[in-house]
Amino acid sequence: MKPCYPVLLVEDEPHIAEGLIFNLQAEGYQVTHVENGEAALEHLAAHNCALVVLDVMLPGMNGLHVCRRLREAENQVPILMLTARGEEEDRIAGLSEGADDYLTKPFSLKEFLLRVSGMLRRSNWQPRADSLPDTYLFGSNRIKLADSLASTPRGEFELTQLELRMLRIFFRKEGQILSRGELLESVWGMAPDTETRTLYNFIVRLRKYFEKDPSRPEHFLTVRGRGYKFIRKPSPTTRTD
Repeated sequence: MKPCYPVLLVEDEPHIAEGLIFNLQAEGYQVTHVENGEAALEHLAAHNCALVVLDVMLPGMNGLHVCRRLREAENQVPILMLTARGEEEDRIAGLSEGADDYLTKPFSLKEFLLRVSGMLRRSNWQPRADSLPDTYLFGSNRIKLADSLASTPRGEFELTQLELRMLRIFFRKEGQILSRGELLESVWGMAPDTETRTLYNFIVRLRKYFEKDPSRPEHFLTVRGRGYKFIRKPSPTTRTD
């Protein structure tokens, strides 16, 4: 049976997006469509994709920046770049940022589908072994990721999409230090140097939800001068606040 490959399409021109979605779905691919780079990074922070079809000319963060951010984060998902510009220097720029292939608009749908099929075949894609379970446990907390539900000693409640997105990033990168800029860009799509207390207030909220003593966190830790870190199974030496 042919795998149902999940494909992320990042394209802001509706008429182009509609045609690509229709043809990809006709080939049996599972397509998610977003219209800008910020939304693409948010989706990829929380979901496993087999291929990204990425337009270069996007509103806000362009496709080259998206590609660079993914490779800097060591995300090696195959990327097929689309652009209206066919000059050699533009093609080289896309490939140098980490794109795997490059297609210039206008292109034939047949060629597009052949490129997609070839990239997926060469990537030998499989769901990541470190994909998150449907239910994630830490401390006395139970998170049902598929249902956006949290069960804690304080009760059960529904998580917002932003809360769920933040938790998925922390869970996937357990034990790693995440910078303030990385979290602002991945969760909210903000520029990394944005001056805001949004992130700090969000961390405070997570601690109120999930920590035994929010004033002495064991799971959602501040690493002074560097960012934040999630610890699933704390020990006496893990507190950095």
